[in-house]
Amino acid sequence: MTVTQNYGNIIPGTPILSADPNVKEDVMTDQQKITILYCRLSNEDSQDGESNSMQNQRELLTRYARDHGYTNLKVLVDDGYTGTNFQRPGVQEGFELVKQGLVGCWLCKDLSRFGRDYLTVGQYTDIIFPSYDVRFIAVNDGVDSQRGDGEGFAAIRNLFNEWYPRDTSKKVRTSLRQRGTSGKHLGKPPYGYRCDPNDKDKWILDEDAAPIVKRIFDLCIDGKGPEQISRILERDQVLTTKALYASRKGKPMPKNPYGWSNQSIVGILERQEYTGCTCNFKTYSKSYKLKKRIPNNPEDMFIVPDTQEAIASQAQWDRVQELRKNKRRPVKAERQGLFAGLVYCAGCGSKLYFATCKGFDGKQDHYVCSSYKSGRGTCSAHYIREDVLRELVQERIQAVNAYIRSDVEGFQEEWQHYRRADRERDIREDQKRVEQARKRLANLDVVMSRLYEDYALGEIGKERYKKMTADYEAEQERLKLEIETTEEWVEQRQAMGDDLDAFIALTKKYVDVTELTQTIVNEYIRKIVIHAPDKSGGKRRQKVEIIFNFVDEVEIPVLAEPMIAESTLGRRKTA
Repeated sequence: MTVTQNYGNIIPGTPILSADPNVKEDVMTDQQKITILYCRLSNEDSQDGESNSMQNQRELLTRYARDHGYTNLKVLVDDGYTGTNFQRPGVQEGFELVKQGLVGCWLCKDLSRFGRDYLTVGQYTDIIFPSYDVRFIAVNDGVDSQRGDGEGFAAIRNLFNEWYPRDTSKKVRTSLRQRGTSGKHLGKPPYGYRCDPNDKDKWILDEDAAPIVKRIFDLCIDGKGPEQISRILERDQVLTTKALYASRKGKPMPKNPYGWSNQSIVGILERQEYTGCTCNFKTYSKSYKLKKRIPNNPEDMFIVPDTQEAIASQAQWDRVQELRKNKRRPVKAERQGLFAGLVYCAGCGSKLYFATCKGFDGKQDHYVCSSYKSGRGTCSAHYIREDVLRELVQERIQAVNAYIRSDVEGFQEEWQHYRRADRERDIREDQKRVEQARKRLANLDVVMSRLYEDYALGEIGKERYKKMTADYEAEQERLKLEIETTEEWVEQRQAMGDDLDAFIALTKKYVDVTELTQTIVNEYIRKIVIHAPDKSGGKRRQKVEIIFNFVDEVEIPVLAEPMIAESTLGRRKTA
């Protein structure tokens, strides 16, 4: 009985070489064992024509097995799978048979059909297969594990086989980089958009889906989480993305056409393209061998604004992302904290959680530091009632609205004063990149002129000249696109930022705030900081900081005055 071992960390050795396809004395001594005929064809290999086709591989291996007396054949096929990894159905099925000791010989057309990772190929052909007494033959490469590899050419072949996908990956990445930096979308339009019939690279609004996306963002601003939103859409019988597309194409509808998943809602809320921009390079892979996509840092993405009509404003999208960071757990009582997820402790920085129950009336609902833990935690009792906090926030919003509406032009000038330095720094950095790109373009013209002189003098060959020229021309095109895109972005910088426009729009939208709603709170407030109470002087005085969205850097007189909650000591649970 063959003992199965773990070869996960085996250091690959040198594979084996040199089989004579004309020799007909290789009949297996044990015909009960399986002879695997392995065929593989990737999407890239299919471009090479008939030589690598499945039919050609199958006929070649079948003829070889018949001529050399192999019986009990089993054909394993991996059609459309890359050779850079071994997580393929056919090859995995074959490996399971090998582990069971049922395989006597493994045949493939050449080493590249078995795989294009020279380390893994060498590990199997030189260590794993021999340990299970499996003979490995690559017909066209003349590799036969039973005949040895006296000159070591198999390792070199494996290395060349790996260079092919590496070079292909490099070309694909370069092509995608050029397209992505030109401002064109790299993917298909998401739910809410569709391709323009007159220009496939342009997105236009989907009349049926765009209002649903807008509603999802509005519901999130209104304090609803993904699960609540999905239930609302299901209750209103809104078709899911899959159901909508199926109905248009006349395909069978899903079992539950209104069953929105939480993940679908989250994907919509986090998709930046709904602000009207092109967002490319959101993910990357560490190597062409690894298919796992890793989220890119925001600074490494390429974002071009105003490439299609927006469904959600940039300010609304930013606010949704802030709310998504502060996820709210549903409470058992019917009431939901109006400020849940926005209230923080000035002492330890922890959130204040909303405390309520069915036995409370509205005045007993309160927020308390999550690190307090009834005196057993690491922080003191930073505590405030919700009705007190509601009055303070409403008073501050009314004061800010009145101040801005009294002198909009003066407020705009003040806001610009605080933001001008940051904006000018960004523009200087963009202009510096444009200057560097122009300088590189000029240098490339000189390099290409000298390259042509070397070719004319016979110092370099024709093929090398054509390759180097093509590389330099591709770099020139990329630089020209980068210069054009960056210059347009600099020119499109508005004299007044989106944040300011959004906040002024809020003051016009809510002219007279007589009662706070979840939507008003989420649109106005970014954070509320609760300080420890001061109980000296016979009264309980507590400082409350209210930090607004968009205008936190601007010195607004009404915001400079601290908010103080006062109450007389001796009353139970006051603030």
